Amino acid sequence: MAWILDAAHSSVGFAVKHLMVSTVRGQFKTYSATIDLDPADVTRSKVSAEIDAASLDTRDEKRDEHLRSADFFDVANHPKLTFESKRIDRIDGDTYRIVGDLTIRGTTRVIALDAEFFGMQKSPWGDTRTGFSLRGTLNRKDFDLTWNVALETGGVLVGDKVTLEIEVEAIQPAQVPAAV
Repeated sequence: MAWILDAAHSSVGFAVKHLMVSTVRGQFKTYSATIDLDPADVTRSKVSAEIDAASLDTRDEKRDEHLRSADFFDVANHPKLTFESKRIDRIDGDTYRIVGDLTIRGTTRVIALDAEFFGMQKSPWGDTRTGFSLRGTLNRKDFDLTWNVALETGGVLVGDKVTLEIEVEAIQPAQVPAAV
């Protein structure tokens, strides 16, 4: 059954090293997902997501403009990032690994996201909701995100490893209230 993403209670974030000494976090503010959830057997579920690359926000407008440029996401030519699950493996308990195709800048690579399923809960408004936390890492160079600056003291300005941090809340479709 396809659940409806509750974007007001979800987030799509990322983290990357800056100057090799600190971590910069950002998020994408506009995204959608189709979650075909089988609560009886989560491994039979499917996830499809689309992210508006221009909606990225790192709380620094100059940096965000640079990230939107051809040096990084090239949003003029590649406005969307997409993810399509290929399989979901149960690790143990409510822990899963979602393996799928991530496309950034027209380059598709298989990635794995570790997921924790929080079950389902009836809300005070009478609908049923479900939630997941997802974490994963990728090498940005695998997606042709190669811009960087070498530092005088060694190392680089932007780390290659990107950590993905995603929180999902979804509503069972038959119960979506008219206004929440």
